[in-house]
Amino acid sequence: MSALSWTILFSVIAAGATVAGGLAVTLPRGMGRHRLSHGIAFGAGYMLAAAFVSMVPESFARVPQASVWILAGYVLAHLFEHTFTPHFHFGEETHAEHHTEPAVGLTALVGLALHAFFDGVAISAGFQLTAALGIFIALAVILHKIPEGVTIASVMMASGASQRRAIDSTLLLAAATLAGALLMSRLEHVAGPALALSCGIAVYVAATDLIPEFNQQREKRFSVSALLGLVLYFGLHRLLHVLGVH
Repeated sequence: MSALSWTILFSVIAAGATVAGGLAVTLPRGMGRHRLSHGIAFGAGYMLAAAFVSMVPESFARVPQASVWILAGYVLAHLFEHTFTPHFHFGEETHAEHHTEPAVGLTALVGLALHAFFDGVAISAGFQLTAALGIFIALAVILHKIPEGVTIASVMMASGASQRRAIDSTLLLAAATLAGALLMSRLEHVAGPALALSCGIAVYVAATDLIPEFNQQREKRFSVSALLGLVLYFGLHRLLHVLGVH
């Protein structure tokens, strides 16, 4: 398969995971908070490993000023969540009775759509550089897409939106991921800087959004889930090496 084919395949899976997260909130028997927290911890562990072991070294190998681009990605993610939009937590389940202003739902949607767009950029940039890097990044994106879907659906419903509109919001985030991937597939000459920028965003999401979510819980087994995420990364790394995927 070509880099474009792999990009489309994994972007569609990531988009589907976002919608699945929204359904977990809106359906009567959705995902419980306990299971979601384990999923968040697992995704955070994997994402940190992928960022520091694969994305950072590859960024420095491709871009002379990689450190600047990585920092820019981290700062950009912070601005999206704390300056341009109100702060929200990945995977939070906001009960319907705790209403917020409708504008909060809209601005959260804008912020998460921008984040979802760069998720697509990261997947495409990874596959443009190497197949293995693309797989590492794509899985990192997919693992945090369900919490992302949970977040936007929860915030929209808390701001007074219907279940239908909450699901539509997850579809918008899914479309943003696909748009980022397709746009990046036509900009191969900036794959290196895009990878470094995406690396900074990934570190921010894992360290600032996901890890604090399960650190708030008293149960220590969430840390074990994060460790299992690390194990998955290195297991996948070894498997791809054995299969000759580089």
